[in-house]
Parts: sequence; structure tokens; C-alpha cells
Amino acid sequence: MPTTKKTLMFLSSFFTSLGAFVVICSVLGTQAWVTSTIAFRDSVSKGTVFLTYGLFRGKSTQELSHGLQEADKYFAVLGILNNSSPKTLHLVAVLFLALSLLAALLSSGFTFYNSVSNPYQTCLGPVGVHTWNGLCALFIFVAMMLFVGNTQSNRLSEALFQTLYPAVTSEGMSHSYGHSFWLILLVILLNIVTVVIIIFYQRARYQRKQEQRKPMEYAPRDGMLF
Repeated sequence: MPTTKKTLMFLSSFFTSLGAFVVICSVLGTQAWVTSTIAFRDSVSKGTVFLTYGLFRGKSTQELSHGLQEADKYFAVLGILNNSSPKTLHLVAVLFLALSLLAALLSSGFTFYNSVSNPYQTCLGPVGVHTWNGLCALFIFVAMMLFVGNTQSNRLSEALFQTLYPAVTSEGMSHSYGHSFWLILLVILLNIVTVVIIIFYQRARYQRKQEQRKPMEYAPRDGMLF
């Protein structure tokens, strides 16, 4: 059975891993990733469109200086994108987020298992915890960079805008990232905290072993022979 100290430390890392899992679920399920502000004009109206969307769903709202304003539009991001590079990159970003979710779940399982057992010398021990947290942080960071690149350079918002308003010409665009996007940094922070807790446990375990060896190393030779 694990010691009380080990149980407490691995339970702490279990809760941070579980927190990362919950945050990733929130990131996947919410649509406040980015708000794109697009100035436009057509033959009868002029104004601004606000596109707020996440990985799966979004909302479009118009504000006009003159003309007939349309009602808000709700859309499925992947549903209205044609087979193009913005859609492909968006799918890849979703895939990396799904992989990070799996890695966070495995990290939670490994840390909980270590809190009730002692698989220290196997891949189920701290090595496994380090591996899955590192992969989780890597996957979600790659997803973050893919989303930014797809939005800024690959014109994801413009592709959505042109599908929603095919007869309208855009005159400028800006982007503002929402809380769902910035929660990715919280996931990476939780991964780091999990790893740091396990490193502190490993250092404490190593020091305890060293202290247990010292009495034998420095004992008098006559006493050892006796």
C-alpha cells in the first residue's frame, strides 16, 4: 500500500488532471473562441457583422448604419464550410483537442491508480503521468496555434462570412479571442502543476532513500562485522 504522503500527493495531481479534463470539455463545448468584426456593404445597406463562434457552432449578428437589418443567424461551423483549407485545418485542430482530452483522461486514471497502488517501476507510475501530461500540453498547444493560424492567415472568418452573406462585400476585418480560447492556457498550467507535484514526490522519495542508506555507509566497521 502507498504511504499517506504518496496518496495525498497523487490525489492532488489527480484533481489537477481532472481539472484539465473538465476545462478541455468546456473548451470543446462553448462557442466563445473568437469574435470577428467585419465591416461590409451591399447595394442597399452598410454596417458591421459580428461573427462569434467556437469549434462547432456560432452566431452572426448585424449592426447597420443604414439599410434593412437581418435577424441573427446561428450556424454549424463545419456544416457551412466547403471542402477547403480552412475546413481541413479546423478539423485538424478539433482532432488535436480530442487527443488532448484523451491524454488528460489517462493522466487522471494514472494519478488515481498511483494514489491507491505502487506501480512505481512501470509505465503506470510517474513516467506514465509525465508522458500523458506532456502529450496533453503539446496537443492542446498545437490545437491553439492551428486555430489562430486558421483564423488569422487562412481567413476562416471570411470563409464563414461569405457563406452566410454571399451577396455582401467585406471591407475590413478584426478578431478578438474569447474566454473559451484563453482557457487553453489554464489547461497547460494544470498539466505543469500535475508534473511539478509528481517531481516533488520523486525528489522526496529519493532523499528518503538516501537517508536510509547513510547509517550503513557511516557505521563503524567493527559494528558492521559484528
